[in-house]
Amino acid sequence: MGQKIFKCRNCGRYTLETVCPKCGSNTFRPQPARFSPLDPYGKYRRIARREGDL
Repeated sequence: MGQKIFKCRNCGRYTLETVCPKCGSNTFRPQPARFSPLDPYGKYRRIARREGDL
């Protein structure tokens, strides 16, 4: 129950392995960054999102 899910960069397949069993490329964790109420760059990210840069 403590395993994390990974996603392949090439084929988009989800797996529990660090290497994709379908295409053999490296995988990554698709979770977003951890939320912090003391986020020093949150203000700038919200401004950029409003302006359509993100």
